[in-house]
This record gives sequence, C-alpha cells and structure tokens, in this order.
Amino acid sequence: MWFKNLQLYRLPAPWNITTERLSEQLARGAFRPCGNLEAVSRGWTAPRPQVAIDEPVYVVGKQCLITLTTETRLLPASVINQETQTRAEKIAAEQGYPPGRKALRDLKEQIRDELMPRAFVCRRKTLVWIDREHGWLGIDASSLTKAEEALEHLRQCLDELPLSLVQTQLSPGSAMTDWLASGEAPAGFTIDRDCELKAVDDERAAVRYVRHPLSDEAAAEIRAHIAAGKLPTRLALTWDDKISFVLTEKGEIKRLEFLDVLKESVEQGIDNAEEIFDAEFTLMTGEFARFIPALIEALGGWVAGNS
Repeated sequence: MWFKNLQLYRLPAPWNITTERLSEQLARGAFRPCGNLEAVSRGWTAPRPQVAIDEPVYVVGKQCLITLTTETRLLPASVINQETQTRAEKIAAEQGYPPGRKALRDLKEQIRDELMPRAFVCRRKTLVWIDREHGWLGIDASSLTKAEEALEHLRQCLDELPLSLVQTQLSPGSAMTDWLASGEAPAGFTIDRDCELKAVDDERAAVRYVRHPLSDEAAAEIRAHIAAGKLPTRLALTWDDKISFVLTEKGEIKRLEFLDVLKESVEQGIDNAEEIFDAEFTLMTGEFARFIPALIEALGGWVAGNS
C-alpha cells in the first residue's frame, strides 16, 4: 500500500477528532456504485483488504488511512456523436430534411441515456493519510486536480476540515534553483538523475534531463540554463538513502518510492496480506514523520503561522 505520490496539506497539530467521530461523518459519503444513468460516483470504502465496507477508517495510533473510490462509466463522446449522426441521417432521409439544433440536442441526450447503462465501468482508488498528532493530510494523487476530488468529498462529509496549504520560507522553485546552481543538495538529501527546467516567458521552452547524471558537464549546462532564465520545475531527489521522489515547483511530491532497505524490512518473515498491509502503513507513516520535517527544513522552514 505504499504511496506513489504525496499531495501534502496542513492540519492543526494535534487535530482532536476521534476515530469514532471521523467514521460517523465519513459514513455520510459512503461509496455506492453508479446508477444506470450516472457517469460518475464517489464514496468512502474500507482501506484495508478484506475489511467490511462500513469501516471507512483504518487506524494505527494517531495515524489514519481512508480511501475514496471513484467509479466512472466509460462512454466516449465520440461514440455518442457517431450514433447521433447515424440516426440524424436516417431521420433526414425519412422526413426529407435534417433535424434542427434542438432536435439534435434531444437526440443526443436520448442516445446517451440509452448507452449509459451498457457502458464499461472503471474504478479508481485514492488513498488519504491523516496524521492527527503532527497535523498532516497527504493524498496519494498524481495531480492537484485529483487530490481536490478527494478533498471536496471530504469537505462534504465532515462538519469541519481545518485544512491549509503548506507554506515555507522558500518556494520549491527557488530552493531547487539554489541547489542546482550550487551543485549541493540540502543536508540529508542527494540530487538524482532527473531534472526539468523551463523558461518563464510565453514560449515556456523546456530542457529535460532523464536518467542523466546531474554533475560535471550536465551541472555546467544547468547553471548556464539558469543564468539564461530557465528555472527548475521538477527535480529528482533521495532522502536518507530510503525515499526517492521528484519535487515539483508546486510542492508536489511525485514518483515517490520507498527503497529496498525499507521494503525488505517489511517482507522478512511476513506472509499474511493483512499483516503486510499493517507493517507497510506503520513503516511508511513512521518515515513520513521524519521525511516531511526534513523537507520543510530544506525549504527554509515554516512561514510564521503555518507551523
């Protein structure tokens, strides 16, 4: 159950909501499958394998895990448009003139309603981690837009969600610029082999290094790009030889990977799927408790009022 991405938000530390209260309020938005005419349905499901769906919160100490399940009916617009055109041509042949705009709109809606119950259904799960002790909410989502889907559903269910953005003294973009210009990563971190720089003008010209050592000649090239006005938007880093990730200019943590030194410590001597899930979550959140403050420190520390 290792997170692959981390969209990070701030909660009060500690956030004094009980597991029982959190579960009761999440029950307001429990998952149900799409109805015949519904394109999308979202709701909370049990995060842990083989656990009842009415237990939406998985808890270890002050650490909570919840899961938003999104079900989508796959009915491409091109399919609806093609069927609409076919029927419109048939109507035109029968009545001697093509249907008007309103008739076409009504026909398209009719076809959508006919095809929707037969459309394929796809499910996607989004994991949400809540650290009530240290005041973190992290979402395993590849983009801020997908993270916002989970936050929106969470806001609809909870009486109160005292959430704020993470604010640091240095923006991720300016910090990455300093690290690349100096060739030195912050304490506890190493610079890896992926980097992207973009110009700030309208053309947004980009330079990407993929699986390329960012030292020697590449380092000189990167400094030249920075001097010419290009700024880093993505940079691959490793923390403490345990967690590798890509930091973006927006503060997103992507391509999160827990290295073998951590995974092997979980797998040794554990065969049961539920025990592995428990061990992975405990180890992951324990590492987050050290990794996130280190990253905040690397970004210059907190802005006053956000700690």
